[in-house]
Amino acid sequence: MGLFTRRSQNVNVQDGAAVATLEVDPALAALTGDYVIDAAHSSIGFTVRHAMVTNVRGAFIEHEGTLHLDGADPARSTASIDVKIASVDTGIADRDGHLRSGDFFDAETFPLMTFRSTEARQLGGDTYRITGQLTIKDVTRPLSIDLEFNGSATDPYGNERVGFEGSTEILRSDWGLTWNAALEAGGVMVSDKVKLTFDISAIKQA
Repeated sequence: MGLFTRRSQNVNVQDGAAVATLEVDPALAALTGDYVIDAAHSSIGFTVRHAMVTNVRGAFIEHEGTLHLDGADPARSTASIDVKIASVDTGIADRDGHLRSGDFFDAETFPLMTFRSTEARQLGGDTYRITGQLTIKDVTRPLSIDLEFNGSATDPYGNERVGFEGSTEILRSDWGLTWNAALEAGGVMVSDKVKLTFDISAIKQA
């Protein structure tokens, strides 16, 4: 059952007719509030095809963000994330340096990649779609991310946590990331399509 849809049903009588009304599950209502993303237990990663034959995976190690969850009205839930471009890590220092350079992200001029949500809605069950504005370099475009709610728990330190994971695909050229190199056998070095992945743990604020 979904985060915002586990509800009990009562029946009221109005003008002689039975009318069903839904009440929000108190356990879900208790999740309503403001959360801070725990970067130490979260990851924002990407996968891109390299040389037409294999995938390169990487992540942005440094990021921060906030969530607001509304257990009664999911449309009022929001998300805000800032990612430090210089923290990109693919496991190879030279490649990471190239990604930070002007050929790609130009991290010195544009140090942050940001996402600001504008809409949230349930797709079904525990799956939700967060739509917002993604800014890379000096380009801002709409982006939708499908996320699955993994549940909530209190950790050993008394923190109330929620977890989400999901992914989306973009064309990097839409954000001005157009560098490439042609291959002798045809095709290009780096695919335009990039898969973004999110594994988020967030802590409720008092």
